Amino acid sequence: MSGPDHDAIVRPTPESDAELAFEGALRPKSLGEFVGQTKVRGQLQLLLQAAAMQNRTPDHILLAGPPGLGKKTLAMIVAYESNRPLRLSSGPAIQHAGDLAAVLSSLVPGEVLFIDEIHRMARSAEEMLYLAMEDFRIDIMVGKGAGATSIPLDVAPFTLVGATTRSGLLPNPLRDRFGFTAHLEFYDTSELEEVLVRAARLLDLAIDRDAIAEIAGRCRGTPRIANRLLRRVRDYALVNGTGAGVDAVHAALTLYDVDELGLDRLDRAVMMTVLTRFEGGPVGLNTLAVSVGEESETIESVVEPFLVRIGLLTRTPRGRVATRAAWKHFAIERDNADLFGDDL
Repeated sequence: MSGPDHDAIVRPTPESDAELAFEGALRPKSLGEFVGQTKVRGQLQLLLQAAAMQNRTPDHILLAGPPGLGKKTLAMIVAYESNRPLRLSSGPAIQHAGDLAAVLSSLVPGEVLFIDEIHRMARSAEEMLYLAMEDFRIDIMVGKGAGATSIPLDVAPFTLVGATTRSGLLPNPLRDRFGFTAHLEFYDTSELEEVLVRAARLLDLAIDRDAIAEIAGRCRGTPRIANRLLRRVRDYALVNGTGAGVDAVHAALTLYDVDELGLDRLDRAVMMTVLTRFEGGPVGLNTLAVSVGEESETIESVVEPFLVRIGLLTRTPRGRVATRAAWKHFAIERDNADLFGDDL
């Protein structure tokens, strides 16, 4: 396809540019703008100030915690506060030692290298990273077999910021080479309200405090979800010509299958499967995943942590079991209470 019509399709419009600019504006630029994670912010501030006073690159940083809590944003802040360039990569993209060597050899002095999902890097790349983190040097193997030769190559001093949602999968030698490890926690309601007030201001959206509180209670303690839900409320108010009040929040989130606890379609599918098909459990992870048509890793890493945290599901040696609160929330009568005891 060619000609003016094709150009009109592929060229970004001013509206799309504005949307991309908004996405960037939502991310805080400095630790002072970052909401929540008070202890981590204080620790990072000290680390960065000490590095600046000694005119050196900051120590390597490991950020661990569930998705959507601000790990990438903190990495960007580390680069901004240090006045250093930032390089973004991810563990799944580094599947060979050569991939990592290409990245490391192109770094400029003081650059901040962010590797998301660092636990998913190839093992050969992890082993190369050990030497690079400690001595800012890598060894490249040339040739094969008895004639193979190791060529040392210096790399520029850099700061590695690794992010992981599953820190237990990181090998100890890699974890020990980070000078600072931060564990990000879920946000409480008041912190999420601050996040939403800031995002509403950037959206130029007039929304009352009751509506903000309603959204904050449904976003699973996660700022990323809070911002996403706020935008859906904005869209609903715009399309229907209503104000962004509590009624608009209820209508918008009902439309998008988000209930008063923050459960979405997949959460409810998992819970209803446990409650109805397996009479409250116990049910094994693989059986549960097949029953709802999802990967077991998705159930274990995305769905279960939230359901366990809010007390609807428990993990037992025999499998997943619904709690008393789950039966009450879904308004289902439990006929087999004697089977599982009163502790649920």
